Amino acid sequence: MTTTEPRLASAAATGALPPPILSRGARRRRGMWRYLREQPFGAVAAAIILVFVALAILAPLISPYDPLAQNRAAIMVPPNADHLMGTDDLGRDVLSRVLYGARTSLLISVATLAIGGVAGLVLGIVSGYFGGTWVDTVIQRIMDSLMAVPSIVLLLFVAALLGPSIRNTILALALLVIPAFNRVARGEMLRIREETYVEAARAVGCSTKRILVKYGLPNLMAPLFVVTSLLFAIVLIAESALSFLGIGTPPPTPSWGRMLSEASRQLEIAPWMALFPGLALSISVLAFNLLGDALRDFLDPKQRR
Repeated sequence: MTTTEPRLASAAATGALPPPILSRGARRRRGMWRYLREQPFGAVAAAIILVFVALAILAPLISPYDPLAQNRAAIMVPPNADHLMGTDDLGRDVLSRVLYGARTSLLISVATLAIGGVAGLVLGIVSGYFGGTWVDTVIQRIMDSLMAVPSIVLLLFVAALLGPSIRNTILALALLVIPAFNRVARGEMLRIREETYVEAARAVGCSTKRILVKYGLPNLMAPLFVVTSLLFAIVLIAESALSFLGIGTPPPTPSWGRMLSEASRQLEIAPWMALFPGLALSISVLAFNLLGDALRDFLDPKQRR
């Protein structure tokens, strides 16, 4: 044994040596296990969300009946062996409609966050990078105008103007989430543009586009994950509200909000019509809120300390 080996062994025992370099996959697995250990409620919420997504994807395979098929001989039948969640006022199976309603509600929410997220992210990055200039001023005044109008009023106006359809519901809800993504992206970009590595990139002649894509966007991922999970719950509620009011998802397409609207007229004689879609909506919203809180605590170093 050489004279340096005992020193290396003692340094390793006392933790003086740097930790071993892990592969990207190993770092991800370690981060996942640490998340499961530090955020058990967040892990449970993620599992619930995955269950809802799986049910929505597999709805055509596991649904016992056609969600649009009407059975006049089984109108408002209570939950039983043939209809586990009962039937509605047109004889349609509630379980089948809840499963297909998950497809509709989750599809609208994902599409809304994709469209609104991309638009808000792009505007926020540009606004933050050019903070203090006329570009920033124009973008932020537009965002202020959208935020000045109460959310429900803006949604009702756009949805009523365009008419009830899934596409128009997505467009109306996208206007609701664009300012939220914009504010988060702008605030982070104002901080990132002052970092040393961004100044070094400017010094070596990197273009604005390259700086925004290579240095700005990757550093925005953590806060965007948090705001996306929290906005998912808001969009679910907003979509259900529009469908409940009759200007969201058009009939007979099943959605949780539409089912609650139809059940509101039969609460006294068929409460199961509102119970099961209401539970599905409440549990999914709670899961997304818990996931957002857990991600915020997990990704924020100050919260962890």
